[in-house]
Amino acid sequence: MALFVKGQSGNPAGRPKNSGALGEIRKSILNHVPDIITRLVINAKCGDVMAAKLLLERVLPPVKSIEEPVAFNLTEQGNLTEQGNAILQAASEGELTPSQASSLLSGLGSLARVKELDELEKRIVALENLSNEPGNQD
Repeated sequence: MALFVKGQSGNPAGRPKNSGALGEIRKSILNHVPDIITRLVINAKCGDVMAAKLLLERVLPPVKSIEEPVAFNLTEQGNLTEQGNAILQAASEGELTPSQASSLLSGLGSLARVKELDELEKRIVALENLSNEPGNQD
């Protein structure tokens, strides 16, 4: 039998929420919230950047930059090292953003690991076939 029951307090008659000094401070502030917000709005309208920032951070979701997709062809570039160099070159010339280059390099790294596993699998199969040929039994 479990010592504690999930979702049930070990001390149901314990201290109530928002009691103590911190709870009293919260209650005191809660009474003044409408006035505080009104003052922040007035200050923001008068040019107080911090007041405007505080209000906007609480009301609007952060703006995320949207990157436009770009066509970037790697099929003609040769081996993986040359493709990686082509990505870095494109980023340095401004054809790709740093985050796009990072994503492409990450994908290239994943592709390198997949190719490595394919090569290992082929080698293992070749070795097994070689050891299973007649005359190669140990």
